[in-house]
Amino acid sequence: MPLPLRTAHTADLDPAELRAVRSLLDEAFDGDFGDEDWDHSLGGMHALVRDGAGPAAHGSVVMRRIRHRGRWLRTGYVEAVAVRADVRRTGLGGQVMAALEGIVDRAYDLGALSASADGAPLYTARGWQQWSGRVCALSPDGIVHLPEEEGGVHLRPARTGRPLDPDHELVFDWRDGDIA
Repeated sequence: MPLPLRTAHTADLDPAELRAVRSLLDEAFDGDFGDEDWDHSLGGMHALVRDGAGPAAHGSVVMRRIRHRGRWLRTGYVEAVAVRADVRRTGLGGQVMAALEGIVDRAYDLGALSASADGAPLYTARGWQQWSGRVCALSPDGIVHLPEEEGGVHLRPARTGRPLDPDHELVFDWRDGDIA
């Protein structure tokens, strides 16, 4: 039987819940989850599964803008997906992703995320498509190419009515830290 999942906006999570989620993320990413990563995961909707030991799985979706073929798309960007080590491979990651995908499908033109090599199989199995085109960002100095992000960006098919064409770049909005 699946554990209960709660969705809530960042503003509806109390400070103790936020500290517990941050601890889960620090542990799940083996200390490679920095303050900028944490900041990127805030300000949107969270999907959180708890058990008797605390947060067992988490993910969030925040609003970003991605330009493709001259049009800026409202993008639900998935951040901070993690499952506690002792409950991995029990379906909690899929449970969190299903909740986040529902939010993306109802509220955004497009879903996007940046996947690690370890995380990519979860996303591709759920229908997320690896972006094969060029990845850029609109920086304070203009559009810059981000070759280090290419291959890791995954998209959830757009509701825009026209498919995204990998012959045309994706241009991400700017933010501190990792752009995609």
